[in-house]
Amino acid sequence: MSHSRPHRVAVLALDGVYPFELGIPTRVLGAADGRYEVLVCSCDGGPVETNAGFSVLPQHGPEALASADTVIITPVSTARLTREVPETVAAALARIRPGTRIASICNGCFVLAATGLLDGRVATTHWESAQLFSDWYPHIPLDEGVLFIDHGDVLTSAGAASGVDLCLHLIRTDHGAHLANHAARRCVVAPFREGGQAQFIERPVPDDPAASTSGTRQWILQQLGDKLTVERMAQHAHMSVRTFIRRFRAETGLPPGQWLTRQRIARARNLLESTDLTVDQIAFEIGFATAASLRQHLNAELGVSPLAYRRTFRADGSPDGEQAGDRAPSRTEPTAPGRPR
Repeated sequence: MSHSRPHRVAVLALDGVYPFELGIPTRVLGAADGRYEVLVCSCDGGPVETNAGFSVLPQHGPEALASADTVIITPVSTARLTREVPETVAAALARIRPGTRIASICNGCFVLAATGLLDGRVATTHWESAQLFSDWYPHIPLDEGVLFIDHGDVLTSAGAASGVDLCLHLIRTDHGAHLANHAARRCVVAPFREGGQAQFIERPVPDDPAASTSGTRQWILQQLGDKLTVERMAQHAHMSVRTFIRRFRAETGLPPGQWLTRQRIARARNLLESTDLTVDQIAFEIGFATAASLRQHLNAELGVSPLAYRRTFRADGSPDGEQAGDRAPSRTEPTAPGRPR
């Protein structure tokens, strides 16, 4: 992405908007060191009623949509949802240029569905709105069990805090994990929750905090380079393996091994961006057996090699020379003991 000017994001506020979600893009994208210009707008340039007993007056009208590189549709109270797009909203959306990236937070996806932007795509929304969405738009496949879904030009996300995950994902996609992590630290939020992670519908908070796996997850993040078996994790959590796996999945939406791999890949991305370590060194640092294993997992996750990823997100924009650790290993390369393949 060019740095000649900030990436312009228009955040559309509709009557009945949730103030929390309306503020997410400005707060999160605004923490990305000036890479984004966030404009909050209304459909007619006038004030917008919120669902919190007060109104807000966005600084911009629908003209902001015409110059935006990304448009974010924010959610409204369920009572304000309509199956068809109101004329004023449709007129405002008509100003969006072809090729503009469009994203929704929570039930903002109802607007995208009503305009046909989700036809032929899988979408997500807040799990409480899932049935209504499916009733109104049965032709659009809905996955209400994930935090966000990225189709490249169109993105949808689940409720409330998943808007934070969506905005961090935009930063990560545009500028890499290092800047996304930096923005997350400034906002004091978790830097990475995978889009496919569950929405925690049934059990958002453990009945007994002492029985949570959160402490073990923090410990794992400090031990990524070590041999980390499920048995060792369960021992740290003072649980049986069976109980640990069940509670871990209930809290994260993923089995321990898959969650661990994703954390290792997230760490690898950060190291590729911010250090000159070879791929071999990074693989060892994050607990993979070989550079080949890192290549395999990174390619499965992002569709690129470590070297290609580094070239894309180097701070100076210049590619590295291919070092010994960046070359494909021979088939007979030994595997470090105790490390995942």
